[in-house]
Amino acid sequence: MKKTTLLFSIFILSNCAIAQDKLLTIQEAVLKGRTTLAPTRLQSLGFVPGHDQFSYITNNTIFTGDKKTGKAVSLLSLNDLNSKLKAGNKDTLTSLSNVTWKNLSQFYFSNKKGEMIYDIDKKAILETDKKSDDASLEAYDKEPTTGAYTYCKDFNLYVVKDGKETQVTTDGSYEIVYTGKNVHQNEFGINGGTFWSPKGNFLAFYRMDQSPVTDYPIIDWSVRPAKNVNVKYPMAGNNSHFVTLGIYDLKTNKTIYVKTEGDKEQYLTNVAWSPDEKHVYIAVLSRTQNDMKLNEYDAATGNFVRTLFEEHDDKYTEPLHPMLFVKNNPSQFIWQSRKDGYTHLYLYNVNGSLIKQLTKGKWEVKAENGFDEKGERIFFHANEQSPVNQDFYSVNLKSGEVKRITDGNGFHTCILDEKGEYVIDNFSASTIPRNYYVINTVTKKSNMFYNADSPIKDYKTGSWNLFTIKNSEGTDLYCRIFKPVNFDSTRKYPVVVYLYNGPHSQMVTNTWMAGGELWYQYMAEKGFIIFTLDGRGTSYRGKAFEQATHRHLGDKEMEDQLKGVEYLKSLPYVDASRIGVHGWSFGGFMTTTLMTRSPGTFKVGAAGGPVIDWSYYEIMYTERYMDSPQDNKDGYDKNNLLNYVDKLKGKLLMIHGAQDPVVVLQHSVLYQKKAIDKGILLDYYLYPGHEHNVLGKDRAHLMEKITNYFIENL
Repeated sequence: MKKTTLLFSIFILSNCAIAQDKLLTIQEAVLKGRTTLAPTRLQSLGFVPGHDQFSYITNNTIFTGDKKTGKAVSLLSLNDLNSKLKAGNKDTLTSLSNVTWKNLSQFYFSNKKGEMIYDIDKKAILETDKKSDDASLEAYDKEPTTGAYTYCKDFNLYVVKDGKETQVTTDGSYEIVYTGKNVHQNEFGINGGTFWSPKGNFLAFYRMDQSPVTDYPIIDWSVRPAKNVNVKYPMAGNNSHFVTLGIYDLKTNKTIYVKTEGDKEQYLTNVAWSPDEKHVYIAVLSRTQNDMKLNEYDAATGNFVRTLFEEHDDKYTEPLHPMLFVKNNPSQFIWQSRKDGYTHLYLYNVNGSLIKQLTKGKWEVKAENGFDEKGERIFFHANEQSPVNQDFYSVNLKSGEVKRITDGNGFHTCILDEKGEYVIDNFSASTIPRNYYVINTVTKKSNMFYNADSPIKDYKTGSWNLFTIKNSEGTDLYCRIFKPVNFDSTRKYPVVVYLYNGPHSQMVTNTWMAGGELWYQYMAEKGFIIFTLDGRGTSYRGKAFEQATHRHLGDKEMEDQLKGVEYLKSLPYVDASRIGVHGWSFGGFMTTTLMTRSPGTFKVGAAGGPVIDWSYYEIMYTERYMDSPQDNKDGYDKNNLLNYVDKLKGKLLMIHGAQDPVVVLQHSVLYQKKAIDKGILLDYYLYPGHEHNVLGKDRAHLMEKITNYFIENL
């Protein structure tokens, strides 16, 4: 018996040793890095409206918990729900990942045929009027109070309420578009094109006239013969589209359009409703993006009422959040602005007069998250502790007292309950995969209810860490480094610098694996060091840090990245003759910039979907950061990478999605042509059927291609 036990123990120990020696395959590293080999992320996480309960889904099971204690119990499994569906001759579900609570005993879910309600007390499935035929169309947007919803079909907008469908617009076409989606870049804080009023009586929506915009050809190579599919693509310096805002009255079925006078090419952003539904507010931004007016309009007539205030910036102003009316006080609202150099909260009255600045300091408010029950405190996420951290705070509107609610060095993403009494805290740090807590916002008492294991605990991995270096101005630049598996400090290793370094980005964060991808661990298996640095131009470091690149994209970013290379070369275990660089989109632009404007620094580069000439990129993004080609000829010429093709030293692989409508294929084609003209040898790879990113199973092919390129040449 003892011998058997001993043999069994040896078997278990040997299996554990084998498990910890597992190596990642490229398919695992790429295709599972955000699913089964990522820290467990609870699905449908949130509070049950009107009750002291929270809910989440994991392992195809719905759990509910007490927000005071954090104790959770299983409620319903996928098998249980499918049994009810089968009994009613309804399509079953392959997974259980998304439910929305109607009340404590009922929740919404969807199968192939549409949306349904499960009644927990009755253990029965109830039908709703939302069918999947509608839900599969563009821009489904549900109004939470009435249950009405929108969708778009054939460029037109429809509303369904109480089972009755109404076609709101009739002039939709290829050139007159009602998509229900954002009509400007979502950098303006716009994630959709429809805006329900607070009580659901009205719907504001975008109308986009893109007839002035030039057609751009996107070739469909999958048919015989190949077919051209035009898209509207407004390039920097050319004509832009015209946007207006309509308001549909669900009671009268009538639509009026807001009279937003001025330049037709201005941007209409941050749409908000007054609590009484009588007024709509729009941040009207000039095409130059230097001037913003927060305007009030009459929702019944569309007439202009007044400008509440204006903001000007010599480089650009970028309103990202609509005004937020104070709970229980419709005479006051919160506005986010960077007018003091950092994004902070400001309290205004409804006439546009500033009452007070609520937050202040060399840190950034990242999102506002609602009020307590009385409307005395507003809650928000911010990075006061460190630019790579995120915490949850409240500020008292009267006293201005700011309180930090979350604790622990890392990244907290919180969900606030209806009364502002409790939050669910999704916490991660560089070496902590993910923990979930429920926290009392007054006492700060915290209860953990879920702890995610390391998803790579059975694999051989390299170590990683966060740190800072100084740039030429003495400013801290945040970096991360992944070291090879079985790292030996006496050896010399090749390095791949993985970068983006463009606006609206932050790659280095105090989250699991320092925000890195599992592919870095695959490269660590292959003996590479992976290094990333967030230089000037990236987010959450204040206005001056971001705007340092204005009118000269690529210059300051390159300067900071080269400081990173200088640091790498100072490390005794780095082979300075074997440094490569890789990035996609803006990162592809930076990769090509570094390979040709700092020739010889990098031995190998892999540039994906790269911007080559900014005059070929779209208006809203480019003119914000570069001004127009007519106003900034020198800047466009200096960062036009066609002017540096003959400076290339080393091996450069350029990759592009053949149907890319974002950074159009013409960028890399022109670069290839210039390389041929100059007698420069360039490696080029195309992904037919893919747009700006190579997704799905083909992404493993892409990353294997890039990995092999570095193995062969670095």
